[in-house]
Amino acid sequence: MTHQTRESLANDIWRACDILRRDNNCGGVMEYIEHLSWLLFLRFLDAQEEVWETEAALEGRAYTPLLSADLRWRAWASKDWDAEDLLRFVHGRLIPALQSLSGDPLRETISGVFTERNVVVAASGYNLKEVLAIVDQIDFHNRDDIFTVGHVYEELLRRLGNENKMAGEFFTPRPVVRFVARVVQPRIGETVYDPAAGTCGFLSGAYAVLKDQVQVVEDERRLQEETFFGQEKKAVPALLGTLNMVLHGVTAPQILRRNTLEESILGSVSTRFDVIVTNPPFGGTEGRHIQANFPVPANATELLFLEHVMKKLKLRDGARCGMVVPEGTLFRGGAFAEVKKQLLEQFNVHTVVSLPPGTFAPYSDVKTALIFFERPGPTEEIFFYELPLPEGLKKFSKGSPIADEHFDGAWTAWQAWDAYRRGAGSHPEPTAVSWTEPVEAIKERDYDLSARNPHRDESVELPHPAELTARLLERARELQETLVALHDLVSDGADEV
Repeated sequence: MTHQTRESLANDIWRACDILRRDNNCGGVMEYIEHLSWLLFLRFLDAQEEVWETEAALEGRAYTPLLSADLRWRAWASKDWDAEDLLRFVHGRLIPALQSLSGDPLRETISGVFTERNVVVAASGYNLKEVLAIVDQIDFHNRDDIFTVGHVYEELLRRLGNENKMAGEFFTPRPVVRFVARVVQPRIGETVYDPAAGTCGFLSGAYAVLKDQVQVVEDERRLQEETFFGQEKKAVPALLGTLNMVLHGVTAPQILRRNTLEESILGSVSTRFDVIVTNPPFGGTEGRHIQANFPVPANATELLFLEHVMKKLKLRDGARCGMVVPEGTLFRGGAFAEVKKQLLEQFNVHTVVSLPPGTFAPYSDVKTALIFFERPGPTEEIFFYELPLPEGLKKFSKGSPIADEHFDGAWTAWQAWDAYRRGAGSHPEPTAVSWTEPVEAIKERDYDLSARNPHRDESVELPHPAELTARLLERARELQETLVALHDLVSDGADEV
């Protein structure tokens, strides 16, 4: 295999994207990234099987390949196909075989990302042959190649989140991911879980923190095999996320294709985790069969995910979570207040960071926050930080996105708060953007956890219009949910008459 420079390899991958983009089946950003992803995944799998075969031979044991001989990348990807024969092989032999794999978690993961949807395949066999030739040159045994592909792939995911609103729901801006990972600070030996993994931004962010802690071979093995767990409802993001973890250096992430909310958390649960980092979907509603899985039934997706997270943290001191929530979760009453009451009683909710309008632009203008909590509870005092917009900017946007430096002040302020919590510093003084509140004040306002800056004179300085409209939308959704519940109630009554 000819070794390529990072620059030439990156250029080749972008060229593969251009080839797919001009294909009749792959014109949209979602389609060509999905197509490239499953090819990269199969190329990586073939390279990984070479490693497993070598290890088995050195240990004197037999190795059974995941795929039969004609389905392995090395057998078909570089073959001199007639264009139409190549398409017939992919549609008639390769994809059906991948969809039918079973018998162990890895085979079922592969099957999961190829089932329950029409796999995007180039309309032109000639275009597919060109892309196969490019992907075949990637050496997944070479760290430079993996780094380069990973860098390009992160840019593709960012582009996907920016240009496709449907994709935005499973792409979290990386500055948000990195800040959460710094605060939560996972450690070697702990398990890390994302119940709404999407493209695995949070899991790969956790790995970036953990890989610098590796000291012995056993540490690396634990990171590869026993640390990262995720669940994702939709097939395409499950594929993108699994590959994203691979390209970041985790060869065997345990990413399952599963609707997290279908798991009942009534009573005991089978598996708990040390660290949870997540940006669950919000704005959706769930039916009664899903709501029945939770101690506090509610149809708001984001509230059910919060309940799930609370239940899935290990019952040990230090188990902790950092998650994104829409601001409505923080200030809404009813079922929301009931869950927040349990949260404050069972956990130490130590920090809430209010994010500015446009943080998740362009796919969402919903006002969001970061909430951090840990065992043991109960909560006594909460640190609030209101992330300010840069001077002259009214909101973040596609053209002016949030960046790592925008979290510098939050990180410095949080370190001072954390030092105080650990008995290594004095109580931080309030500032124009940070303050603390005793839990009694939260209880008095019906468990409203939203950031109410005591230094802002609301009568003089009104919130940004986007913040006001976000709150209005949240109130409208709350009213709609009430009306739906009322409709169900009267409908049930009508059925009985």
